[in-house]
Amino acid sequence: MAAAHRDNPGPPASEARAARTHWPLADLPELLAEHCRSLEAEGGAVLRVAADGRVEILAVWPAPDGESAPPEWLRAAVVSAPQVAGGTEPVVRALPAADELYGETASRQVVLVPLRGGPAGRGVAAFVGRGTEEVSLVEAVGRVGREVPLLGLYEMHLTAGGPAVGSAGLRAALEVVAAIGEPERFLAAAMAFCNELAARWRCERVSLGFLRGRYVRLRAMSHTEKFSRKMKVVQLIEAAMEESLDQDLEVAYPADEDAEFVNRFARELSQDGHGLTVLSLPIRRGGAVVAVVTLERAAGLPFSSGEVESLRLTCDLCTARLVDLWRRDRWFGARAGEALRGGLAAVVGPRHTWLKVAALVLAVAVVASLRRGEYRIKVPFVFQATRQQVVVAPFDGQIQEVLVKVGQKVRPGQVLAKLRTVELRRELNRLRAELFEYRKRTDAARGQKKWTEAEMAEVRCRQLRERIALQQERLAKAEVKALIAGTVVKGELERYVGATVEKGQELFRVAPIESLRAELSVPADHLADLMAALRQARERGGEVRGVLAASSYVRRKIPFVVESVHPVAVEEDGRGVFKVRAALAGRLGRDFHWLRPGMEGVAHISMGRRRYAWMWTRPLVKRLRIWLWL
Repeated sequence: MAAAHRDNPGPPASEARAARTHWPLADLPELLAEHCRSLEAEGGAVLRVAADGRVEILAVWPAPDGESAPPEWLRAAVVSAPQVAGGTEPVVRALPAADELYGETASRQVVLVPLRGGPAGRGVAAFVGRGTEEVSLVEAVGRVGREVPLLGLYEMHLTAGGPAVGSAGLRAALEVVAAIGEPERFLAAAMAFCNELAARWRCERVSLGFLRGRYVRLRAMSHTEKFSRKMKVVQLIEAAMEESLDQDLEVAYPADEDAEFVNRFARELSQDGHGLTVLSLPIRRGGAVVAVVTLERAAGLPFSSGEVESLRLTCDLCTARLVDLWRRDRWFGARAGEALRGGLAAVVGPRHTWLKVAALVLAVAVVASLRRGEYRIKVPFVFQATRQQVVVAPFDGQIQEVLVKVGQKVRPGQVLAKLRTVELRRELNRLRAELFEYRKRTDAARGQKKWTEAEMAEVRCRQLRERIALQQERLAKAEVKALIAGTVVKGELERYVGATVEKGQELFRVAPIESLRAELSVPADHLADLMAALRQARERGGEVRGVLAASSYVRRKIPFVVESVHPVAVEEDGRGVFKVRAALAGRLGRDFHWLRPGMEGVAHISMGRRRYAWMWTRPLVKRLRIWLWL
């Protein structure tokens, strides 16, 4: 696990004196003494920073007298250890003497080096020496991180010496089980499970996902009733869950360098949350992973081995209840069948209910097998402009006047807005006056045969001419113009007259509405039907048509014609889709002035007339063919 960080600067000196000293490894003091002698340091110490921020002294050289107070440098090292343990580079702390003046370089300094520890914390090696030896100490002390593997063994020793799960962890697990035992629906129980874990293990967020097919889908999140799979954080959490599922291991980040698991997606989730500590645990039922729980905790609070064991026990105890509720809520066929049977019995009579229902179903099946209807597939789309102009600010300035509005048609060369030029003209006049002055100086210097001064004045004149040309160019661009004919689709700047804009900032976007087209996202399982419809249409000399509607203008139906199908699939929302280009049919008059590039909606593609039974059973037939390999 990663090192523990604390927000406070560390324990005070009084607590530093009370820090416990452990001597579990007999070779550690001798190893420390050898390093101090090789570094020519006055003294040294090896400290351990636990996950809760507590500092323990593992070894000190020279060994202090048990009755005397710890030396000043040791107290300073203990105070700085929590901050240094979280880093990767040595840190130097000055030790000014009582008789030294303010601002004077300290005669003694402490070099602190972070050491990689075990799952419960990290260590710090501290060496004290004279100020003139700072460079040599910093260079030589880097070897300590590679030559003190005993710290990791010490962590293992402490972990192995204690019980797997303490009484507090067992009590917390039982309380979580009691909390999820009351709800009768899965979502309520899952929310209670996540909220209890977040509260008892001090987590920022706890998420529960269940296996659906080959992917894990997020089902509950602590303190969050609604969420969308389009959210970036949801996608990152699901990726971290699948990472734990694939490896069938507890995956954590930060983790030791020698960890045997892969935590790439856990690292991305942590970085998205500004360095949160992430832990994912698989939930098993019958020896197989059926769900994953992901816990996120504040940076600097890694999960200790004891906490991981407690969480594992909690998940094992809650698995049966959660899985049973999930399966009962997921498959509602039995309850739906009973409700349907009761309703039909009340309508058609108390006897022979299922026989009557079977006759009705048979009649519907016969009619569906004989009648035909229009076969359409429903797919999302987005409007795109085949060509458009993005009008940007030519220079830093202020908006003086806006001459067009969104939805207004413009022609090439039409002025869209004007930028304030008072400062530019004032600067231009100043530059011209300065240029006139330097010309006079040049002529005077040449008349006095002061060639050096004349050359310097001439150089300044050239610089001023270039700046004048730049100002004139800016003045010419102060009128922002359209380069193409079209409609202003973006740029509501009437409220921002007088506002400051930066060079390159987008002001307007102009696009011909006639150039708009629709890009449809057809799922891969509908591609074969679409290609068959296109082939039949070409044989008849016709076209595959359809109708679409934007989400913001559902009642405005726009016909379209399928032009082409992109040959390569892309992934959207976890499934493969093929991009289909469609041309908008008919003339887009004033009634469609609201069309904008980037608008989304739903399109219905007409695939020809088919029997209703064929259309209704088409999805099931596709799945059966895949399952049975037909």
